[in-house]
Amino acid sequence: MARQPPPPALLRLPLFLLIWGAASLLMWVPATHALIVDDHATSRSFFYAGVVGMMMVTFIGLSMANRRPRYGMLGQLLSLLATFLVLPLFLAVPVQDALKTTTYLNSYFDMVSAITTTGADIFGDPGRLPPSLHLWRGIVGWSGGLLMWIAASAVLAPLSLGGFEVTARGEPGRGGRAGSMMERGDPRRRLMMVTRTLAPLYAGLTAALWGLLMMSGERSLTALSHAMSVIATSGISAVGGLENAQSGLAGEMIMFLFMFFALSRLTFSKDTAVSGYGRLDKDPEFRIGLMLVFGLPVLLFLRHWMAAFEVNASEDLEQGLRSFWGAMFTIMSFLSTTGFESADWGAARAWSGLDTPGLILMGLAVVGGGVATTAGGVKLLRVYALYLNGLRDMERLVHPSSVSGEGGGNRRLQRDGAFVAWIFFMMFALSLALISVVLAALGTSFENALVLAIAALSTTGPLVEVAAGAPIVLNQLLPGAKLVLCFAMVLGRLETLAFIALLTPNLWRN
Repeated sequence: MARQPPPPALLRLPLFLLIWGAASLLMWVPATHALIVDDHATSRSFFYAGVVGMMMVTFIGLSMANRRPRYGMLGQLLSLLATFLVLPLFLAVPVQDALKTTTYLNSYFDMVSAITTTGADIFGDPGRLPPSLHLWRGIVGWSGGLLMWIAASAVLAPLSLGGFEVTARGEPGRGGRAGSMMERGDPRRRLMMVTRTLAPLYAGLTAALWGLLMMSGERSLTALSHAMSVIATSGISAVGGLENAQSGLAGEMIMFLFMFFALSRLTFSKDTAVSGYGRLDKDPEFRIGLMLVFGLPVLLFLRHWMAAFEVNASEDLEQGLRSFWGAMFTIMSFLSTTGFESADWGAARAWSGLDTPGLILMGLAVVGGGVATTAGGVKLLRVYALYLNGLRDMERLVHPSSVSGEGGGNRRLQRDGAFVAWIFFMMFALSLALISVVLAALGTSFENALVLAIAALSTTGPLVEVAAGAPIVLNQLLPGAKLVLCFAMVLGRLETLAFIALLTPNLWRN
């Protein structure tokens, strides 16, 4: 067997160092934009930060050039943790320097929110930020989504994490036979191969959505911000939401179509599909997503006549169609953990007569999108595994000695997939309870603490504005509460099983 050539010198550097270098280069994009729009102070902040970042990466890279990584796949998982938790310390420097009217903690919170694709807006008023800062927030969120696309196939799948523990044969954090072979080999080659395959597709989808939004009448910066947010499911907007956008209904319809990429990885790649199960129409995640996206709006639409008797039934057809579209778009947005609210969502609430629609949106965010996508939440595949297990238990209540015939059509799930999914769901619930209690202990009301915990763990930041009785002002939280939310956002992005895998003795023995 021919021996593989060694990887290029650049790829021998730690993954976190490469990501840091890429982030430093990206800072020159808003620096150039600010220079074009004559905002020289903001341009200097990003340009100098990028230069300092590249100098530090170069010096550290030279000092580590002859060292070989010792930790394999788990080392890359540790690099992901450092990217979400440590890298925002650097990303926040030009934000705080350019804005000058906020604290460094607020800037750090905003960068953690962006890179984890949570999209919790701590600044509130979009007019407070210069256009280049809006561009930077969108770029960071977009980069975080790309990182999760790549990490799902190159890091999480071989370790049976991130939802793959439901389908893989190996133990979570260790992987199966294929994962062991990759661990003994060079995981950097797989990382490079996945990046070369997915990065052009990710950028191409973003460019296509950007162009379509501009064709629908949206301004360039706003269209780019919304395009990056939809593809990355970050929910970051340069104008404070779709109600302030100029693309109108046409723009919402275009974004709705691109949100389908968050329901299943099969919509854009088959690199993690089980052999023989690469058809999108047979994918349980996609089918459950379609059922929720189209089924819930029908129920809300019919509630106008079934439950809200006090509402006049002689409403015109246009109002009914607007309410149906507003419900369908908003449900799709929160199921994919993007968090954009349709301009017609108010019409949907009035039509159905709902007093507490925030509960529906929180439930959708907790369910989340597909495995190995940019969406957060529990994930549709785990919900499907629990559904099959519940269906089988009900069959055994009627026929205790029966033999299930569902296994032949659901070989994508491993034998103990439902058990592993239940374990994850319980850990998610315990994390939710713990974060809520800690936030309540730091002075937040119980209702707001629960909403904040769900928004952070499901990476759906816009929940803080629509789920509670009144919008939660993040800027008014205590510093301790902001740090707790930062940890919760990282925990929701990487998931609890990944944190447990990082506690393995093999990673820390040396």
